[in-house]
Amino acid sequence: MGIIQELLKDIPVPRMAKVKQKFDSGKIDDLGASLLEELNVEKIKNTVKPGMEIAIAVGSRGMDRLVEMTAVTVKFLQDLGAKPFIVPCMGSHGGATDEGQKAVLEHLGVTEESVNAEIRSSMEVIKVGELENGLPVYVDKISSKADGIVIINRVKPHTAFRGPVESGIMKMISIGLGKQKGAEACHQLGFKHMAEHVPAMAKITMEKMPILFAVASVENAFDKVAKIQALIPEEIEEKEMELQKLAKELLPKIYFDKIDVLVIDEIGKNISGDGMDPNITGRYPTPYAYGGPDVTKMVVLDLTEETEGNANGVGTADFTTQRLVDKMDRDKTYANGLTSTVVGPTHIATTLPNDLQAIQAAIKTCNILDFTKVKMVRIKNTLEISEIEVSEVLLDEAKSNSNLEISSDLYEIPFDQEGNLK
Repeated sequence: MGIIQELLKDIPVPRMAKVKQKFDSGKIDDLGASLLEELNVEKIKNTVKPGMEIAIAVGSRGMDRLVEMTAVTVKFLQDLGAKPFIVPCMGSHGGATDEGQKAVLEHLGVTEESVNAEIRSSMEVIKVGELENGLPVYVDKISSKADGIVIINRVKPHTAFRGPVESGIMKMISIGLGKQKGAEACHQLGFKHMAEHVPAMAKITMEKMPILFAVASVENAFDKVAKIQALIPEEIEEKEMELQKLAKELLPKIYFDKIDVLVIDEIGKNISGDGMDPNITGRYPTPYAYGGPDVTKMVVLDLTEETEGNANGVGTADFTTQRLVDKMDRDKTYANGLTSTVVGPTHIATTLPNDLQAIQAAIKTCNILDFTKVKMVRIKNTLEISEIEVSEVLLDEAKSNSNLEISSDLYEIPFDQEGNLK
C-alpha cells in the first residue's frame, strides 16, 4: 500500500441525501415572438438598410436558446434586405484559432445551416483606439469591414470582478469582439481595473465601429431566458446596469453558508469561463469578486466532453483526479491564463488516483475534529444545482430552510472497484 492510500484508508465518506433547491423559475416561453417584438421597433429597424453586410457577433457561452436567438436575428435582418453573417466573438477561446472558434460555435449548435447565415472566422484584428492609460482597443477585422455589427450575449455577474457592468454586452464588445489581442489588452492591467476598462473600451469601439444594436438576455436560476431586450448603442450602458441587477437577483445559489467539502462532478468552458461558476462555489480566481458559500476544501472530478480538454478552473479547486488531468489539453488551458493574466485557475490541483481518494483527501484536510460530521455537498456542475446531494449532518439545516426539500433517504455514495463514482 502506498503512502497516500495509507494516509487516506481510514477517512470515512459520509452518507448523502438528495435535496431539491427552489429558485424563481419564471421564463419566456415563446422566445422568438418576444425577441421579434423587441426588434420590430423603429429605433432598431431604422439602423438597418437594404444591402448592408452585417456581422452578428456570437460568443462561446452555453446560453439558453442561443441558436434560436441567432436565427431569429438573422431572419429579421434578412427580411429588411440586409446580408447578415456570423462572427465568433470570444476573445481567446477555441484555442485562439480561426477554426477553433468556429468549432466552438458549432458545438453550441450555431452552424451555417441552423441559423441560415455564413460563419466567417478570423483572429485578425485592427486597432481602433486606446484608453488614456495607453491600453489599445482592438476589433475583429472582418467585423470592422462590415456595414454594421450586431451583438448577442447574456448579461450575468462576472466571476472575477464586481462593478455596475460586468459580463454582458459591453464585455462582449471590448473582449469578445477584440479577439485574443483585445482580450489580452483588456486583461493587461489585471482584474482590479476591469470594472473601468470594460465599459471604457466598449465605448471607444461603439464610437468608432458601426454597432447597430445588441440583443441581451438574462437567464433565471435554471438557465432559461427570463428577459430579453434589444438595445441601441446609446442605451447599452444604462440598460445593461439594470439587467445586471436583475441577473444577480435571479442567480442560483447553494443554500448552505458553510461547507467543509464541496464535490463537483465536472467542470468545463461550456459551464463557465472559469470551468465552474465562482458565484456558485464562492471560490474566485481574484480578490476583486465575492459572494457565495464559505468552502474549506473543493474537489473537481472530471471535465465535460464539450470543453475539449480545456481545464481552466481546476486550479481553483484543492483536489482533482488523474482522470481529469489525463484529459487536460494544456495548450487550451494555459491560453486562458496567459490571456487573462490570472494563472491560478490553470494550475493543476493536488491530483489523486480516483474519485474516492480525492474526496477522502478533501475530508482529511478540511480542518474538522470529527470526520464523520463533515458538512459535504456534491453537485454535478454549477449549471445544475436544482437538486444537490448533502451529507447527513446538513439535513437539520435543510429542514429549516423553506427553499430546500429533502427528496431521498440517506445512502452510501456508490464507488466502483477502481474507486470511481458509479
